[in-house]
Amino acid sequence: MPVSAQGWTRTLVIALASLALSGLVAASAAADTPSAQALAAMQEAAERLDRVHAVVVAHDGEIVLDHHQGGPGTAEPTNVKSLSKTVLAALTGAAIHAGVIESDDQTLAELLGDRVPADADPRVDDITVGHLLALQAGLERTSGGNYGAWVASADWVADALRRPFVDEPGGRMLYSTGSSHLLSAALTRASGESTLALARRLLGEPLSISIPAWARDPQGIYFGGNDMLLSPLALIQIGELYRHDGQLNGQRILPADWVERSWRARGSSPWTNDGYGYGWFVTTLAGEAAYYGRGFGGQALYVIPERELTIAITSNPNPPSPGGQFQQRLNALVETLLAAE
Repeated sequence: MPVSAQGWTRTLVIALASLALSGLVAASAAADTPSAQALAAMQEAAERLDRVHAVVVAHDGEIVLDHHQGGPGTAEPTNVKSLSKTVLAALTGAAIHAGVIESDDQTLAELLGDRVPADADPRVDDITVGHLLALQAGLERTSGGNYGAWVASADWVADALRRPFVDEPGGRMLYSTGSSHLLSAALTRASGESTLALARRLLGEPLSISIPAWARDPQGIYFGGNDMLLSPLALIQIGELYRHDGQLNGQRILPADWVERSWRARGSSPWTNDGYGYGWFVTTLAGEAAYYGRGFGGQALYVIPERELTIAITSNPNPPSPGGQFQQRLNALVETLLAAE
């Protein structure tokens, strides 16, 4: 059917409007790029934090700040402490996508088999992979005042599983590195590979990052949830993987819904009240939805999706720890960048 002159005019108007909108969107994206002044303000704020070693900022995948003021350089591996929990969560998602384990609903007992002590509370059978990722196993914590005795035990897996239940599986968030270590043991048994080998295959190779060996328990299981060695630039790649919904360089590495599931708060931190998903804290910084992983002494990885930002911070990990107050200083450091625009 012939198109009338009025129809052609309408089509032209719509096309021109679309072009104008595309230009506005492009201009908006460009406006979101952190300015030199904003990056300088963030760097100056970092320099006032003596404990901080490095700050790396990526906008839309491009490094816009690579600042080093102490400790290993931004391309050098450093102990990221409990930020390892965020990396382990990524590895778990990659293991599900690769078919190593079935899903986050799979039970720990099924995966660990005879590694579960015969005298463990029957409720251990109800603990799932998801409960471990969200730190909702219900078992007494192995962190805090219990940490020293736990890592001094002859079998970290058995010790964690023999602890009394202080809540039901799926209950409140109980920050416990033992839960993450149980996940490392489960991945090892399910895959027939060490957690290190699995991490190198499922994360290191596709992300083109180096993952050095780190500490192991008395049975040779790589420490789940602590003491991983990663560079700030490697952390940026992990953050970018989440910012791109589990894909990087056109390759799907995490299940299609993994990031949404990971960034859904399932419990909350008793210290900050921030939500906690699968290895990620959920909060708001300078009015923007923000997701972060953190480790002892000032190790942090932030993703702020609406601003297309991924930020890695490493710090002196040696005791004494500056505690949660220092994490608030790191949050303020990120807000310096967000609010400067």
